[in-house]
Amino acid sequence: MKKHYLFILIFLFSSSLLAAEQPLINIGQAEVKQSPMALVPLKYLGTPALANKHLSYGKRLYDIIHKDLKISSYFSFISPEAFIEDYNAKSLTPLESDPVKGFDFSSWKQIGAEFMLRSGFQISRSQMAFQAYLYHVPRRKLLLGKSYSGSINDLRTMAHKFSNDVMLALTGKNGFFMSKFIVARSTQKHEKEIFVMDWDGANQKALTQHRTISQSPSWSPNGRYATYTSFLYHKKTKTRNADLFLYDFKTNKRWLLSYQKGINSGGAFTPDSDSVFFRISKRGSSDIYRSSLDGKRLTQITNGPRGAMNVEPSISPDGQKVAFSSDRSGKPMIYTMNVNGKNVKRLTFAGVYNSSPSWSPDGKRIAFAGFDNGHFDIFVVDANGKNLKRLTTAKKRNGKLADNEYPSFSPDGRFILFSSNRSGRYQLYIVSIDGKYEHRLTFDNKDYYKPQWSPYLN
Repeated sequence: MKKHYLFILIFLFSSSLLAAEQPLINIGQAEVKQSPMALVPLKYLGTPALANKHLSYGKRLYDIIHKDLKISSYFSFISPEAFIEDYNAKSLTPLESDPVKGFDFSSWKQIGAEFMLRSGFQISRSQMAFQAYLYHVPRRKLLLGKSYSGSINDLRTMAHKFSNDVMLALTGKNGFFMSKFIVARSTQKHEKEIFVMDWDGANQKALTQHRTISQSPSWSPNGRYATYTSFLYHKKTKTRNADLFLYDFKTNKRWLLSYQKGINSGGAFTPDSDSVFFRISKRGSSDIYRSSLDGKRLTQITNGPRGAMNVEPSISPDGQKVAFSSDRSGKPMIYTMNVNGKNVKRLTFAGVYNSSPSWSPDGKRIAFAGFDNGHFDIFVVDANGKNLKRLTTAKKRNGKLADNEYPSFSPDGRFILFSSNRSGRYQLYIVSIDGKYEHRLTFDNKDYYKPQWSPYLN
């Protein structure tokens, strides 16, 4: 795997202008009102004779930016067929700064555009230069002007970075377009490996090649580490065991964190990324333990009661609480406790099986998968157990209700990643926290299990 691939430096030069005194999109109001956006196809700025050869790169940039901004749910997009002005004949700047070839704000105001994105690119050998401008049409004002340069191979990263910059300029908040997923994905028959991919499911890279079942990956809050469980063969005992590994993205090295006989799984990092909570199942019981990253300091956090199952720990953003699944009440439900195992409180009471808790980045909500009426759905509930809300409902092609499982919050807290078998395979989807917007991200014949959204990586 390419060293430091999470931290590729692609911007050889960058200049920006942010003219907005305050965010022009209020995040709360955006849940109700979408701002009309004119996303103008990219203009080729290179040698005219090479235009046909390079236009496909501009189309790829356009498609990635369009998908990013569309899924944000902040914008409604004006069809290019409705554009009055011949954008190909105009420059990227307005008449005020380019009286000869500049565009006229009036023609864009006439079609109802609130924001307009104009951009252009050129390619020299294997390098791409990309410049883009964000305008507020009613005020005839430039909000963001920025240039990016890098290898053609980093085209997707440049597009995601620009989408992030647009979100920051308009909302004052970072976008999640430079974030990634880590997930267990089917490969060969009876085999799963751990993969890392862009937030939209593209650019998939295998983190493991163990040729067995690898599962339950998790990401550290600082983005440097990941844990996962793999059923590896032990030569001494001639048996397979579910061992917990820790992977360091900075050094591309991995090591065994816990390999006690039984199941070592469900790693969850503390906010300082210095220790991991996980489950150890042995002799018929499952409890939650805490370990240092070198595996030398191991502390048992839960102990039953009465042999109860305690699994799937999730640490609150402030590091004070642990959400987990337990059947101590008879049915698996979601509980919270202090990080030392004290002050256990039951959080959910509905359904027959609740699992896979995930804290929101602000610590105010917990998402989980709830089993009821023969299938799983994604739910969110306040951290105090109030305001339970179902976010998903979907049917398979045969008309039966589909399973929607393994929720994980986006780093900005606006979306939840999950896996669903509604297509016949477990594919990746995201849903907004109000359940209003839902998008499928993967379209293949693989199965994806227990995905987790990375923290901000840019």
